[in-house]
Amino acid sequence: MNTDVAPRHDGWQQTWRLAAAAAAGVPVWFSTGVLLRGQGVEPGSWFFIADPLVALGCLTALAWRRRFPLAIAMTVAIASTASTAATGAVLLALVSISTRRRPVEIGAVVLAYVTGSQFSGGLYPIQGPAPSWWLQLMFPALTAGIAVAVGTAIGARRAEVRSLRARAQSAEREKSALAAQERALERNRIAREMHDVLAHRISLVAMQAGVLDHRGDLAAEERRMLIRGIADGSHQALEELRDVLGVLRADPDRPEPPQPTLDRIPELVADARSSGLDVTLATTMTGHPSDTLGRTCYRIVQEGLTNAAKHAPGARVHITLEGTAGDILRVDVHNSRANTATTATTRSAPPPASGFGLLGLTERVALADGHLDHGPTPENGYLLTAQLPWPNHHHSEKRP
Repeated sequence: MNTDVAPRHDGWQQTWRLAAAAAAGVPVWFSTGVLLRGQGVEPGSWFFIADPLVALGCLTALAWRRRFPLAIAMTVAIASTASTAATGAVLLALVSISTRRRPVEIGAVVLAYVTGSQFSGGLYPIQGPAPSWWLQLMFPALTAGIAVAVGTAIGARRAEVRSLRARAQSAEREKSALAAQERALERNRIAREMHDVLAHRISLVAMQAGVLDHRGDLAAEERRMLIRGIADGSHQALEELRDVLGVLRADPDRPEPPQPTLDRIPELVADARSSGLDVTLATTMTGHPSDTLGRTCYRIVQEGLTNAAKHAPGARVHITLEGTAGDILRVDVHNSRANTATTATTRSAPPPASGFGLLGLTERVALADGHLDHGPTPENGYLLTAQLPWPNHHHSEKRP
């Protein structure tokens, strides 16, 4: 059961509630005076002075009912037995304590109110047939029961409103958290795609520019080949950047540009050779993997060639692709130690490095449920190897 205390009312809400309680007591006070005069009894000074003052004191005390709910409700319930004008105040006190929906507190206040009402009959003796005791008990109990029912309904509604507000705030926080997570994932995806697409191309261009800048003994034909390679690499890098940005800015209905697959690895190797890398490719695969798996292999080879061009210029690079459908597809990119002479010519202009290539590649391989290893070899080279599960979709389709 909800027992939270309702928030305090503002000045206007407090004023109209107290005014309504005062207005509810006026008819009771006035009708009591009319009955007394009708029987030839003069009400006296208590009726005209003390009775309204007690009611005023009860109304004043009710201003603190939010801070001291039980104490104020008990005080008003007891004090109201000495004032007919305080009838509205005690009803407001009963409604207010009932909004808390605490049975022990409500029962204590109702008991005090009903018990006190049994002794208030002698305050203004009105002649007439004496009512039975159960009628004297029933009327205040019924009045208190109505007030308690109203207060409990108000408390239940407040609890429901608080619950709905809390759930709305929780949903808003969850929505914001999900939006932030989606933005982070999208940023990571864009960063990984930008790295995969551009890092390899720019690294080869930087390597060619370094050789061209530091090798003064190159023949005219070799110099023209390097310049043409730089121009072609820059143009391709610009085209690939335009493709990536086009995906970000394009209409959702516009298809994305084709992604590289396993079939484009020989083209990747040829580009690396034309840039000056000594690359060999050995393929021993039985079957053709899916486009998604092939794209992952392409990115692994691309990252291996990029790192070799950056950190081991002049090294020999050997790429191995082997596997069987229904088993494991293994990708190895092994480069020897850097060529000392080539390193010396390009050391003053090292290619740019992002530091996130292997991290992004690890995430990509993990998404394919694969495993990635990388590290130096005993002969001071470097080995990048990945093992990827290769489902046999053709075989699974034939199974009943």
